[in-house]
Amino acid sequence: MGIALGALTLLSLYTVKEIFLAVMVIFLSLGMRELTDAFKCRDIRVPFIPLATGMVVTPVAAYVWGSTAAVAAVSLTVLALMMVRMPEGADGYVRDVTAGTFLTGYLVLMGGIVALLMRPDDGDHRTVIFIAVTVASDIGGYFAGSFLGKHKLAPTISPKKTWEGVTGSALTCMVVGGWLVAWLLDGGQIWHGVLVGLAAVVTATVGDLIESMIKRDLGIKDMGTLLPGHGGVMDRLDSLVATAPVVWLLLELFVPS
Repeated sequence: MGIALGALTLLSLYTVKEIFLAVMVIFLSLGMRELTDAFKCRDIRVPFIPLATGMVVTPVAAYVWGSTAAVAAVSLTVLALMMVRMPEGADGYVRDVTAGTFLTGYLVLMGGIVALLMRPDDGDHRTVIFIAVTVASDIGGYFAGSFLGKHKLAPTISPKKTWEGVTGSALTCMVVGGWLVAWLLDGGQIWHGVLVGLAAVVTATVGDLIESMIKRDLGIKDMGTLLPGHGGVMDRLDSLVATAPVVWLLLELFVPS
């Protein structure tokens, strides 16, 4: 499954970037559906149509017109959520709209940021760096944690995570980041990539813990079963959505597009 998703990512990015944009929107929309369905077990009813609309419009607007359009699209998504929820009455209104606003920031805004990462002429390379350092965090952490892990990182949130695993994630991220930034981006230096990788391991780990917190609060094990061997879509996207804004900001700072 991981190889298939990686091949699809590379093929779309290095042929027609708009295909990757469409694939990203589809996966984020599936993840959003998983979350809105999961919220229902706590009697949280988030209007899905304005969220789904914002999930399509925001990345497209960001990719075509830039950051100003992305901010406008996110703002209008929140406004639409508040309006669409009104006919159902005041009972639970704040609860449902707050959850919808959370999903707007968690997924809709992040989709727009990835689109901004893709937008420049070298956006395919920037997106590959973003995905690669995030995947490196997962792989490095998995192997280091499996063979060396003894000291729990956050046992009440994610019992399987260890400090040894985080160390493996950090080393792998820094190596992959330093190599790819220096190789793929004009003006990119190894130290730029090392810092990108170091930041990515923090955000990827935090992103995974955030999703674990959400699942524990909702009382579920996996967000879904769509991806064999991986669980739900959000079980794969959790680290990516948390890492996207940091990688975008650092690359814009180190190697402006």
